[in-house]
Amino acid sequence: MHTLRQQFLQHVGQTSPSPMMVEVARAEGVFFYTPEGKRYYDLIAGVTVNNIGHANPAVIEAVQRQVADYMHVMVYGEMIERPQVEYAMKITSLLPEGLDSVYFLNSGSEAVEGALKLAKRYTGRTELISMQNTYHGSTHGSLSVMGSEEYKTAFRPLLPDTRTIRFNNFDDLSLITSRTAAVITEPVQSEAGVRIPLPGYLEALRARCSEVGALLIFDEIQTGLGRTGALFAMQKYGVTPDIVTLAKAFGGGMPLGGFIASKEMMDSLTCNPVLGHITTFGGHPVCCAAGLAALNYMLEHHLSERAEPLGALYETLLRDHPAVREIRRAGLLIAVDLENSERMFAAMRGFVENGILSDWFLFCDTAFRISPPLTITEDQVEESAAMIRQVLDTL
Repeated sequence: MHTLRQQFLQHVGQTSPSPMMVEVARAEGVFFYTPEGKRYYDLIAGVTVNNIGHANPAVIEAVQRQVADYMHVMVYGEMIERPQVEYAMKITSLLPEGLDSVYFLNSGSEAVEGALKLAKRYTGRTELISMQNTYHGSTHGSLSVMGSEEYKTAFRPLLPDTRTIRFNNFDDLSLITSRTAAVITEPVQSEAGVRIPLPGYLEALRARCSEVGALLIFDEIQTGLGRTGALFAMQKYGVTPDIVTLAKAFGGGMPLGGFIASKEMMDSLTCNPVLGHITTFGGHPVCCAAGLAALNYMLEHHLSERAEPLGALYETLLRDHPAVREIRRAGLLIAVDLENSERMFAAMRGFVENGILSDWFLFCDTAFRISPPLTITEDQVEESAAMIRQVLDTL
């Protein structure tokens, strides 16, 4: 076995007994390459991190410029750092009214942790409600609102006073009461295999939260920044939450997360107690510079507008294959369902052999994921779809 691979298995903490074991030498656009020069289509974009493609010159330039100016100076929230301020102003200008204050962090899990704390602090309530088959992160608080007991059992006890309801089930909305601090949900369930909200569901959820004084948190960590065909899924479906969490594409390829709420709500973390939420590296200036550059590039090149027609093209090219049972998608967030997990994992092995990087969904092991960089071209969609079909032909 290659020495670097041996060292990887020995010294880098593993998340599963069967990692892909593909070594990356470089990446550019929608491709990455092994040291031997083998090309792979990146059809997951780092799980929707690299929405503007690998090695984007705009981000590289912003990172290099900021590194030369300064990196970490002081813990978050004490110093005025231009990349943070400019990014906060830009991102809030693109969100609905009332979402005007950003708390920067390092990751999606941390963003969820902060949002849950903010909801409890602002409302004075303790109950947290989440949806079945949702993923919000792996830290203890975010794990407590994960919608799968399989991933939670080994780590109990977790946060008390949590409840899980069913996504798209209107009857379950009655379980949201005056005890509820917040309901957290993905507007599109990503790890459930791309489950789209039923007509009127998010509106009914919003109305029920408002009725009982509970806060509504949208986890847009996967769906945000152009992935579903709008800059944010909340805009696609016309429903505004009280708090939104962002990460993944938020950093333009660098580690960055955040939660966004009203200024009034966010200020509740500044007192009783002071330093109600703190972080050392959150909002790192290099990460904020990268995220702002990526957002500006996305807006200048209208990438969110491209997601829907390119997603529709994938659907057209794949839906008639006999191995495909269903395609579910929101823009360029696509689940191709092969009906059983054995067939799906066989396809995954075929993809790796044939130069395609895909992935399965945590709560749907019958479907594989297509969520490439939003910079992918029609020709690249057609070529990668043909490669997918060749693998599916072997199943």
